[in-house]
Amino acid sequence: MSTPENSNNTPVLDAGELPLYAKPVTPRHKLYEDLVALLCASLLVGLGIYFFKTVGLIVGGTAGLALIISSVSPFSFGVVYSLLNMPFMLLAYLKLGWRFTLNTFVSVSVISAVADNLHYVLDITYINPVFAAVSGGVMIGLGVLAMFRHHSSLGGAGIVGFYLQKYHGVRAGRFQMLVDVVVVSVGFFLIPFKLLALSILGAVVMNMIIAINHKNGRYQVE
Repeated sequence: MSTPENSNNTPVLDAGELPLYAKPVTPRHKLYEDLVALLCASLLVGLGIYFFKTVGLIVGGTAGLALIISSVSPFSFGVVYSLLNMPFMLLAYLKLGWRFTLNTFVSVSVISAVADNLHYVLDITYINPVFAAVSGGVMIGLGVLAMFRHHSSLGGAGIVGFYLQKYHGVRAGRFQMLVDVVVVSVGFFLIPFKLLALSILGAVVMNMIIAINHKNGRYQVE
């Protein structure tokens, strides 16, 4: 079937057709939509971190660093996680915009509150460490995916990764992976090898969830 043309001999596309070079534009979410989604995503991440913390595992990124510091200091995970993220919030505001900064602040605040206070509503007397590593990795991965979709991050290394990708062409995913490897490697000196191996398993599961479901160009950070 031939393609109809207009008076300028330019092909006229049928309804529903798009030229190959056309890129679909994802509508910007309203603020309340972001907030509701980020509350749900942060709850998932906080629950995953709680699973890790319960059995003594660590996770990558700024959250993993906060877990390590809280395990050797009198401060809780939430307090350390919030303090570590403060300087990165300034970078986010200056280079990535107020909306990204607000969304990330919401994510970090809810994760901190959930991870520190979940024991008041959830009492886990036993959880298999392998199950904790796998299910915790899945929950954190799904939460991070939702944050990407709603213009947010876990803060810290995530903010730096978005900045490097936007201004210097460095893939945010690769930078995050490097940070994860460094943070988890620190655990070699702090936790038994079995727990370190399970921490690596959890990190692999988390990154697989993100890598399989998050494709370049699908969600844009403006």
